[in-house]
Amino acid sequence: MTQRIIFSPLAITTGLFSFLSCSGTSEDKPSPVKNPNIIIILADDMGYGDPTCYNPESEIPTPNIDRIAQQGIRLTDAYAHPWCVPSRYGMITGRHPLNSQLNWRDRSLIGPGQITIASLLRRNNYYTAMVGKWHLGFDSVNWDNVEPAKSLRGGPVDHGFDYFFGIHASLDIPPYFYIENDRAVVPPVSYINASRSPDATRPTSGEFWRAGKTAPGFKHKEVDPAFAGKAVEFINDYNKSGKNQPFFLFLSLASPHTPWLPTSEFEGKSGAGSYGDFVMQVDNTVGKVMGILKQSGLEDETLLIFTSDNGPLWYIDDIKKYDHRAAGRLRGMKNDVWEGGHRIPFVAQWPGNIPANIVRDDIVSFEDLLSTLAAVTGDNLPERNKLDSYNMLPVLLNEAIEKPIREKVIIYDNAIRKGEWKFIDGSGEGRVSRRWVNDSSLLDKDIPGELYNLKDDVSEQNNLYYDKPGKARDLLEELNAYKNNISTN
Repeated sequence: MTQRIIFSPLAITTGLFSFLSCSGTSEDKPSPVKNPNIIIILADDMGYGDPTCYNPESEIPTPNIDRIAQQGIRLTDAYAHPWCVPSRYGMITGRHPLNSQLNWRDRSLIGPGQITIASLLRRNNYYTAMVGKWHLGFDSVNWDNVEPAKSLRGGPVDHGFDYFFGIHASLDIPPYFYIENDRAVVPPVSYINASRSPDATRPTSGEFWRAGKTAPGFKHKEVDPAFAGKAVEFINDYNKSGKNQPFFLFLSLASPHTPWLPTSEFEGKSGAGSYGDFVMQVDNTVGKVMGILKQSGLEDETLLIFTSDNGPLWYIDDIKKYDHRAAGRLRGMKNDVWEGGHRIPFVAQWPGNIPANIVRDDIVSFEDLLSTLAAVTGDNLPERNKLDSYNMLPVLLNEAIEKPIREKVIIYDNAIRKGEWKFIDGSGEGRVSRRWVNDSSLLDKDIPGELYNLKDDVSEQNNLYYDKPGKARDLLEELNAYKNNISTN
């Protein structure tokens, strides 16, 4: 049986559109100079060295991501976190992920009434939609028995999104089914065996997914094409609706996270195996979004951002096999606290506002999107919401700034970047590398810390921990001071 997916956000939310069109902003709020449409496209597990605009030696053509960089700005020191859940929490809420316990299987990680980029934009008269992977939890869901008529609370529509179509987590984590707004489209009542790739360098690479419940007719390979189609359909329908309010679309792709399942159009087209082919498919999705914006006459009215939630799942054996460095010159990969685990591609365009072909090395973080979008709309965030979030709009607009946007960035729970210095409390090796031995010759699991000058050593090869104990101690104190002030929700 083929699963039928219904997508008609305009029809579903006609009453909501009417309400939002009349609601406006409160009188005591400053009027924004311009409220562009806003689209954020988030790739899943795509490396800093995958797009050719970041790595000219990449084995993967990415003409559309490169075109955003050419038409706008490319940031070279943008930070997420080493894995997807903390990165997405930081992006959506503007708070550091240590503010949440990250137990996404048990509950929604976002608290009731907690501000998000979606609720911020909705209160500024935006229609807000999300298509794709959520992975920030739902409240009190029995994942072994998802009921078709029961509301899945705590998801996107409870945290600022007017419309949601997507999946609950990564595409290798059961159960496998689509969610529309707060209901299962077709509940996961069937069962699917685990998948493995015989030629993958590690068991969890390639066409890997775990066994578990699945919706009848659900096909892993069709998920990202479905997301791409729904994003294009949303923009096209929205444009035809004639509504005079701006929209926010968060397109959260499930690729190139495992399972690596490029469609036949991209199979064998890159020089980096099925992973590279899957990255090409991501780039093609970016191109489809750019194409419908241009076709609809919305390109000049839209702030478009493309980025990734963390580093790639790409082992030393993969580098040797394909001669492709998915993290570029950076050390490590997904889950590592070395730069390859969390420094991510970040490109943006906004014609007439962001100058073309700009490259900047300002340190920015996923948490900064909340304050930045507040600045775009002219919204005055309460000070409590600015604790972890800094306005990087001056950076995006390529304005001269007297001091850095942020003094430091805390990387998950055991690293800090301040200026050119990076300190890691313990080893930068993450649990994925530790399990599968990413590069045993470079690992010392018992070291008390790592210290690097990233200006001179972006590849983190020269550990200065013992040479500069004072600098290491100062950064450790700053890291601990921040962690000691955290209160989890």
